[in-house]
This record gives sequence, structure tokens and C-alpha cells, in this order.
Amino acid sequence: MATARFEARVSPEIHLLLKRAAALEGRSLSDFVISSALSVAKKTVEQNDILHLTVNDQMLFANSLIDPPSPNAAMQKALSLSTELLGE
Repeated sequence: MATARFEARVSPEIHLLLKRAAALEGRSLSDFVISSALSVAKKTVEQNDILHLTVNDQMLFANSLIDPPSPNAAMQKALSLSTELLGE
């Protein structure tokens, strides 16, 4: 497995706190920092990738898929322009 190097400069206080936390979990400092950072990174990406809707918004979305509204004038104009430009 290929690896990449990661370094960080921290204050002595942060270093001691991280070492203490790692020791309390019986892990190396590197393992503790990497697993902690990975956990937060996954959570951050997941929160960014998932769309959360209220129950009301879910119902509105589902209903618009089941029974879509008729195109308004602006939508019809956009479709005409698209067809004209793209020839579809």
C-alpha cells in the first residue's frame, strides 16, 4: 500500500494533550491523530454530500415528481432557446 507523509506543527500544550489522549486509548500518537482526523473528515464530507429535507419538503419533492407542474412561460422560453441553440 502506498502512503503519503503528513506533518503538522502544534504548540507544546496541544502536543501533550494529543499524546495523553493517545496513551489513554493505548494507541500511538500518529494512529490517534490520523484516526481522529479521518473520523472528522468523513463526517464533514458526509454532511456536505447528503441533502437533508424536512418531512414537508420531502412530501413537496415527491409530489412534484409524481405530478410535475406544467411549464410556465419562462420554462417554455428556456426550452425553445435550448432547442434552437442545441438543435435538439
